[in-house]
This record gives sequence, C-alpha cells and structure tokens, in this order.
Amino acid sequence: TESRERTDAHRLTPWGKAIYKRRKETVERSFADAKQLHGHRYARFRSLSRVSSQCLLAAAAQNIKKMAIALSRMPAPSPA
Repeated sequence: TESRERTDAHRLTPWGKAIYKRRKETVERSFADAKQLHGHRYARFRSLSRVSSQCLLAAAAQNIKKMAIALSRMPAPSPA
C-alpha cells in the first residue's frame, strides 16, 4: 500500500537508518531484558487477569530499575 511504501522510503534515508540502528540498542534490549530478567519467558499463572498482573509488575520493576540507574548518574546536589 501507499503508506507502506512511504514508511519503507523513510526508513531507507540516512536518518531512518540511524534511528533504526538505535532501536536495536533501546527497544529490543528492553524486550530482551523483560524476557531474560523479569519473567516474560513463561507465564507463571493461567488466567488472563493474573498473567496481566505478572506483566504489569515486571514492567514496573523494569521502570523502577531505569529510574534508579538514571538517578545514580545524576550529579550530587551541592550543599547550600
């Protein structure tokens, strides 16, 4: 379709190639961490609501980890 052709053309520009390369480092890494470190490889429960809860808790853990890393990289506040 026309939108697919426009998307492909945009992706093949130098900017599109650079941003797609960064995607591997950010988005795909996040999914890999979720799978390997946060229990997304297997569902621990059977019902949809419980599996959803497992996914939400794992995502919350990932976000808390990201916040902790970001805060640890911030410079310490100078004493007033």
